[in-house]
Amino acid sequence: MKKKSKLYLSLVLLVGVVVNAAGALTRVLAQTETDATTGASEAMYDYTDPASLETSYDVIVIGAGGGGMAAAISAKEAGANVVIFEKMPIAGGNTMKSSAGMNASGTKFQEAEGIEDSNDLFFEETLAGGKETNDQELLRFFVDHSAPAIDWLDSMGISLSNLTTTGGMSVERTHRPADGSAVGQYLVDGLLKNVFDHEIPLFVNANVLEILQTEGAASGVSIEINGETVEVQAKAVIVATGGFGANFDMVVEYNPDLEGFVTTNHDGATGSGIAMAQLLGAAVVDMKEIQIHPTVEQETSYLITEAVRGEGGILVNQSGERFFNELDTRDNVSAAIIALPEQYAYVVVDEALKERVKALNQYESMGLVVKGETIEELAELTGMPADALQATLSQWNESVTNQSDEAFGRTTGMAIGLEQAPFYAIKIAPGVHHTMGGLKINTNAEILNEAGEVIPGLYASGEATGGLHGKNRIGGNAVADIIIFGRQAGQMAAEFVQE
Repeated sequence: MKKKSKLYLSLVLLVGVVVNAAGALTRVLAQTETDATTGASEAMYDYTDPASLETSYDVIVIGAGGGGMAAAISAKEAGANVVIFEKMPIAGGNTMKSSAGMNASGTKFQEAEGIEDSNDLFFEETLAGGKETNDQELLRFFVDHSAPAIDWLDSMGISLSNLTTTGGMSVERTHRPADGSAVGQYLVDGLLKNVFDHEIPLFVNANVLEILQTEGAASGVSIEINGETVEVQAKAVIVATGGFGANFDMVVEYNPDLEGFVTTNHDGATGSGIAMAQLLGAAVVDMKEIQIHPTVEQETSYLITEAVRGEGGILVNQSGERFFNELDTRDNVSAAIIALPEQYAYVVVDEALKERVKALNQYESMGLVVKGETIEELAELTGMPADALQATLSQWNESVTNQSDEAFGRTTGMAIGLEQAPFYAIKIAPGVHHTMGGLKINTNAEILNEAGEVIPGLYASGEATGGLHGKNRIGGNAVADIIIFGRQAGQMAAEFVQE
């Protein structure tokens, strides 16, 4: 691990937003012009009035992304008095931007579709995707608790019944909303509803500056809220602040090769929670393992969901030709795009696929999609040779018919060809997407110190943690991570405070 100076850590801790000093009940439109809210609905959420802040709670959750809200709900269900502090103006974090879905094996939704899957197969394919560097204890817990996590969400009215696949997976185990839309906004809306239904206070514009410690155990936080800095006591603290993909000083420190890349992360993904826990002696793991996603629209830094390729989309170069297996792992697909002379590619789909992946309507409304009524028109608009693009699509459709991709060995996302006009293309290239390194935890979601010992009362979930994904994260595993380990962190923290 590269050592950081106290000044560097302090700067990371102070990254946040200007606190709202109005002191009134905060009502924030989820659709704002900040990066943190891209793709949000227009629903209004009533966050908690800063004037109602109490001096102590059983459990403090830092961060209101999916991992934080799952942890808070779980802790409340287990009988704890819980509060959530979020430094951004709204809840959601990077979860808001999630697109593909949530991976899980042996679920009731797979069974209903006749899909044969197992926890062992999920384990093996995730381990292979991570180059066999994953923390296998975390991974075993993860896969074994994936189906129960799907059921838990379903019990709260968050039903992920539509199935697709992502790169590195051999079966359809990526669960998404019934209409095939992006998972992020749907999940955030559902979790927020349950946070409010459980009467869990959620303070936004609430920037946690420090995790407090008493006699070696986490004992609360110092927080800047409503123009003041106050201390709030707790018996347990859960770090759910996400990764550091929006903190390019930190990204480049750990991986200098990523200098100049765009990022898909929201503005609050600065690594602050990791830094705060490190000041208490927390160990970190896999910090240099930073994933780039292959399909990012570069002008907006907007992620194009892997579900587009999972439903049959293909990648072509500027010459109108396929050049790689589109559903290989993200690291390999990204490397193949970077190796092209132009260092970008196009995702090409047809009207039928657009109807199956609702996110494409959003991309079109944002001006990211080129539309051609014919293949020739699409080629003209993108500058690709029409005959080459036509030949590529014809060959791909023949491969789908024969269920054999002789060119690149693709075996998934081949149920339906690309034949229904109009046709669409999105210009993409890789961007920084997920920081796989973070705080070292055990299967109880307890944060460990450098000696491998538990720091009492300190827990973590989601992208703030490291070890689960190894050197490469499989698409759909991040949403599973935040729900599975968020749920575990909340349960374990509640049990800890009740001892």
